[in-house]
Amino acid sequence: MKVEVIVVAAGAGSRLKAKIPKALVLLKSKALITYCLKTFEQHPAISGVVVVGAQNSLSQFVRATRSFKKIRAIVVGGVTRSDSVKCGLQVLLDQTKLVLVHDAARPFVDRAMIDRLIAALKKDKAAIVGVPVKCTVKRVDSNLMIRETPPREQLWEAQTPQGFHKDVLIKAHAKKLKQEATDDAFLVEHIGVKVKMVMGDYRNIKVTTPEDIILARQLL
Repeated sequence: MKVEVIVVAAGAGSRLKAKIPKALVLLKSKALITYCLKTFEQHPAISGVVVVGAQNSLSQFVRATRSFKKIRAIVVGGVTRSDSVKCGLQVLLDQTKLVLVHDAARPFVDRAMIDRLIAALKKDKAAIVGVPVKCTVKRVDSNLMIRETPPREQLWEAQTPQGFHKDVLIKAHAKKLKQEATDDAFLVEHIGVKVKMVMGDYRNIKVTTPEDIILARQLL
């Protein structure tokens, strides 16, 4: 089945205290987005990549990614993350059957992770990578009083890439929700499709704050 990737890179990077989009921040002299793009470029199952970037930085995205042959399009993102994914969906090829959605701010996605995700999509309509939560998690109320301690063995931290059959993801994004979705699996869950959790990697961090850049340098 034909597989394409939407790389979401429209984040402003305000928490990173950067003056440029987060995906263009340099990590060891290379734009952050180029690390995940290299992995997708080298994976034999990936046929194409669509990058969704910020409108006022498209020329910078073009310069930063010009060496990647699998990039078919660089498009302008929307106001929210969901809007940006929709923009990517609109330019996928008709023959594409599977879609992976990945945050450009996760530079350490690897081939094994992608392999596990695609294998899961041969059996399920939707699957995401994640890792079991290591710490005890508390649910609190508006006054920060603890209301519940969920069983740790049932809790996983969601990561990207997240994979879907294309028709399922398009249907999920067409449905209007009152709350903003923080990931695509949330939208798919709301149309009644079960989502499979696949083992990710604890190294698959999301660069969000200046401290994350320090950690990413160490991981490199």
